[in-house]
Amino acid sequence: MTSHLHALSFDANDPDRLARFWAGFLGWETTEDRYGGIALLPDDDTGFRLRFAASREPKSGPNQMHFDLTSTSADDQQDVVARALGLGARHIDVGQLPEEGHVVLADPEGNEFCVIEPGNTFLADCGFIGALASDGSQAVGYFWNRALDWPLVWDQDEETAIRSPLGGPKVTWGGPPVAPKTGKNRLHFDLAPPAGGDQRAEVERLVSLGATRLDIGQGEAGPVVLADPDGNEFCVLPPQ
Repeated sequence: MTSHLHALSFDANDPDRLARFWAGFLGWETTEDRYGGIALLPDDDTGFRLRFAASREPKSGPNQMHFDLTSTSADDQQDVVARALGLGARHIDVGQLPEEGHVVLADPEGNEFCVIEPGNTFLADCGFIGALASDGSQAVGYFWNRALDWPLVWDQDEETAIRSPLGGPKVTWGGPPVAPKTGKNRLHFDLAPPAGGDQRAEVERLVSLGATRLDIGQGEAGPVVLADPDGNEFCVLPPQ
């Protein structure tokens, strides 16, 4: 059996504050994560938690991935934006055009997210978190398709998307050009082996699919840090 996506982890200068923002915005319950840090438990079909771990590194440049959040009407989109702003988000300019219908915001630590206009057909059957939109190549979409055993739901013009068979958000990759990587990503996937699974065997499987091992000073025990074919870090957690 393959690992499952345990969490989307945020490096945070103030994990408590960032967790409070996303808990208030999403309405998810806060808990301690068994692998450390603060986590939010989804109350819908998202299928993975959000995890916030302390980091001293400041944010530099746009994140490699961000949430696309859905809305049901123009009024609902305005309400979602207003709720986010009231909790500490802010408007940002990432080059979006005036005629584009989505609203681009940043959370209190500058992590970008979008509130998508109503009527988006690609996200029509998704929940509030419609997609985790990523900057990445077709090859990395194929890698995660095999790594998580999630089917491809989009594969056109070098753009790819996968989605859990159980539903939840789509994970998308926009294809070329892929922005050059300038440092450690602030958001990354944490994978957990299945119950009774073998962390070492899972690492070897992921390496055979195209992952590479990374040494970021993590030591020999605990999570194993890998990079996907685009160089994006992710962790394989030890069995619990």
